[in-house]
Amino acid sequence: MFHKEEDFAAFERILAEGVERFSIRLTGYCLMSNHWHLLVWPRGDDEVSAFLHWVTLTHTQRWHASHRTAGMGHLYQGRFKSFPVQSDGHYLTVLRYIEQNPLRAGIVKRSVDWPWSSLACRRGINKELRIVPGPVPLPANWIHLVDILPNEPDLRKLENCVLRGCPLGDDDWTLKTAGKLDLDLTLRSRGRPRKETNAEKGS
Repeated sequence: MFHKEEDFAAFERILAEGVERFSIRLTGYCLMSNHWHLLVWPRGDDEVSAFLHWVTLTHTQRWHASHRTAGMGHLYQGRFKSFPVQSDGHYLTVLRYIEQNPLRAGIVKRSVDWPWSSLACRRGINKELRIVPGPVPLPANWIHLVDILPNEPDLRKLENCVLRGCPLGDDDWTLKTAGKLDLDLTLRSRGRPRKETNAEKGS
């Protein structure tokens, strides 16, 4: 998806256009060679879908035009994946997960060294794309905190949210949000229900 610096910069320009067009609040992002993550703070229910539909469609069109591959297949496979996040420490956990992507991938020794993320914006690198403060203030030592990798259970929980679209928050908030947004199925265990044995049936 991103083969050279111009590809990354072109996508950042598209994000900047989209943010202005839809007046959406972008609070964090990270671009990797074959995927990207965004953290947005929407004002309305349909804002995220409209914004990301425009971003992916515009990126596909411009990517094919730039690489002269028009008509040679899709750039994106399937619909984007998203999940709601509680506006507390869980928000900071997701932002840290996003901005430390290059570190977890072993591309950089410090997350702050990757130029294609919101962490670079926080360093003051001049970009057309502007991020805004999120619903939770960042700690003063944020750049250091980003480099602290999550433990395995927390990482699995996050990746499950990415994969299944289930809300991330404390138990009460998660259940209420899943019900409100019709996401109850995302909280259920995957696979077929376990069959009862004769002993469990009381036979």
